[in-house]
Amino acid sequence: MRILVPALAAVAFLSGGFGSPLQKLPWQTSGSASPNAPMVRFLYPQQVQVRSGKPYTVEMHFRISKGLHINSHTPLQKSLIRTDLNASAPAGVKVAAVQFPAGTLYAFPAFPSQKLSVYTGEIVVAMRIVAQPGNHLIQGSLRYQACDLNTCFPPRNVPVAVDVVAQ
Repeated sequence: MRILVPALAAVAFLSGGFGSPLQKLPWQTSGSASPNAPMVRFLYPQQVQVRSGKPYTVEMHFRISKGLHINSHTPLQKSLIRTDLNASAPAGVKVAAVQFPAGTLYAFPAFPSQKLSVYTGEIVVAMRIVAQPGNHLIQGSLRYQACDLNTCFPPRNVPVAVDVVAQ
């Protein structure tokens, strides 16, 4: 019985049973991003046609949800999680390079001297490839950490798939 009473009191407290409701987290309030909603979406291309054996740049477009930002590929603080593209090229395709856009400098109003390098809105990640003749599917993911003005959410991955038709 000694264990049951404190456990029931903790449940009542956590559920707001003592007259003071718990403070809601930013994604639990209306108008904020949901932790389960896509924060970054891969827009296009789903397919590209290239000349076999010739270098080609695939421009992958992503959209960051309104009210959010993600750290750039080159954050100014080493402790921040950078945005990165993990792509596995199938046999017959060589990924020569991946180029990220420059980040935009951003500072929170409370800390105007501490700058962050972030992406907002739509970004384009350029992947330079060389493909042999045939159809090839490049699959991967964009790894990012999204934040709003109050919270940084856990890192996530958005899947990416581009069909490469090389002739």
